[in-house]
Amino acid sequence: MDDYTWERMLQRRNRRSQRRFLACCLVLACLIGTLIWYVGFYRRSPEYALQQLQTAVEKQDVATFTYYMNLETLTNRAYDDLTVDLFAYDASLTPKTKVMFEKFYVMIKPQLAGGTAETIRQRVADGRWSLPSGTDILQGRQLGIDYERFLERSQIRNTTFLRVNSIERQGASAVATVLVREDYTQTEFPLTLVMEQAGDGHWQVVYIQNYRDYLDAIAPLVNGDIATYIEATQPVVDEYNVKFRRLQKRFKALASTTTGEFSPLQREALATLITEQIVPALESRQTALDALDIPAGAQYLALQRQQATETTIKAWQHFVRGLKEDKPAEFDKAETLHKQELAIDLRVEDIIHHTAVSKNMPNLP
Repeated sequence: MDDYTWERMLQRRNRRSQRRFLACCLVLACLIGTLIWYVGFYRRSPEYALQQLQTAVEKQDVATFTYYMNLETLTNRAYDDLTVDLFAYDASLTPKTKVMFEKFYVMIKPQLAGGTAETIRQRVADGRWSLPSGTDILQGRQLGIDYERFLERSQIRNTTFLRVNSIERQGASAVATVLVREDYTQTEFPLTLVMEQAGDGHWQVVYIQNYRDYLDAIAPLVNGDIATYIEATQPVVDEYNVKFRRLQKRFKALASTTTGEFSPLQREALATLITEQIVPALESRQTALDALDIPAGAQYLALQRQQATETTIKAWQHFVRGLKEDKPAEFDKAETLHKQELAIDLRVEDIIHHTAVSKNMPNLP
């Protein structure tokens, strides 16, 4: 190979090496640029915060969720939206009573708003909606309200996130519009989330700007379906109420005792009445209710009735065991279940009353 050819070959190799070097530099520059954009800009953007919230729910990551969601402010603002006109259309209440109730809800706001924030954290942690238990003040009606019903009216448990529609940023604040769906009625609604940038640069969802509008859009649909369901089931309810009153009188007559103890004949008669008449009547009533169409917005009420029936039957079954086996523990279990059933019955009555009151609401179809 002569010197000229050798020189040309070296030049071509050098040019190829230079091109490869330049290509590597460009790739490296792109990677560095992407990393800078990701760390410096995207991770400090509202879009990233919303994406992290969704991922946190999927991965049950409470720490990340609470980092990007200001639960305290959100639940406090939502509480005000939920309770602002809770009694406005109840014609059965005097103005003085309405003021008293409004003051009561202001007084218990810290417990309810704080408890709801904790309920949300627990939902993220284990993927389930659970109610307060143990010594929690929100359990049952210790605060004078039914927290289960409160949660249901908030729509929080039956609202599904669909997608982010848009985000508008203005300095250290932003407004994100996200599309959600109310699961009972399958109604889609654009929620407006107000976001703010924290001191360290990350963004948080602070509150739902149009939460009240969402409640106002869903409530008439649900109330209308519940009213339709109540009307359709009323003949069944009336028919079996007559039967249950008759059975109640029969039970009281058989259970009458001057000593506080049931005789063997009483135990046998009561067990027979319960197993052959009371429980079959409960099952028959529930079968008749289940045979009727349940409008989408009335599913919760129908479920409460089912749970009341199941709980009552279990209570009677433990009561029968107590009669037959003479075990006080069985009577105790029956009493506990009976109290649970009474709480559900009261909840059902609240729903029916609220639906009747809601007929005065101007936006009820």
